Amino acid sequence: MIRTVLTDTQWAAIAPHCLGRECDPGRTGPDPRLFVEAVLWIARTGCPWRDLPSEFGKWNTVFKRFRRWVKADAFYTMFKALAEDADFEYVMADGTIVKVHRHGQGAKGGPESQAIGRSRGGVTTKIMALTDALGNLIDFRLLPGQAHDLRGTAALIARLSGGKLLADRAFDANWLREALAEAATEAVIPPKSNRRFPAEFDRDTYKWRHLIENFFGKLKEYRGIATRCCKTDTSFTAFIAIAATVIRLR
Repeated sequence: MIRTVLTDTQWAAIAPHCLGRECDPGRTGPDPRLFVEAVLWIARTGCPWRDLPSEFGKWNTVFKRFRRWVKADAFYTMFKALAEDADFEYVMADGTIVKVHRHGQGAKGGPESQAIGRSRGGVTTKIMALTDALGNLIDFRLLPGQAHDLRGTAALIARLSGGKLLADRAFDANWLREALAEAATEAVIPPKSNRRFPAEFDRDTYKWRHLIENFFGKLKEYRGIATRCCKTDTSFTAFIAIAATVIRLR
């Protein structure tokens, strides 16, 4: 007996965003709930697709269906739809590094095109994340491991308006503070030690920044994310999206 993770309540929230529903034109996808469970099994265990338990169906059939969903951006679209009710009282930005397994290397176009680089930890990918006041993921971007956190920040904060942004001192940059000021968003960012005129920040509010670290801890409980085995950044994005969706629905 395989161990599944989706409750009926979670599936009720996810089901309307699946491809191949009976109400959609074209072919109806067989047992979408079991398929999503299969994707979560791969994400949770980090195992190769060939090791997928037979109870989920033929591994190659499930994998091809997964890739069709990835190309249609179905997992990310599902994640964004369920993240619309985020609590924007304040948001938190940070990045985390994951090691890239040897099986996750070698895609066409070179590693840089797949958000793979080399940092102190070896061959790595960086996940840049933006979470809400409850510690739930709002959005994310993938970067090569050696990239600075600020490189992926502009895209994440593009739609911010009001509230506060909590981030560590790596985000203490003039352009970011100016962008936040234009969006009427308060910067809760400690100044770097080399600042001649260090900015003030709300120290009490800053203490809540641990929530984004808590989220990274939950995300890395999925072994397929803690160690990246996907050759393409699109597949890895899909795993992060479905994992974040389940974390939000707990």
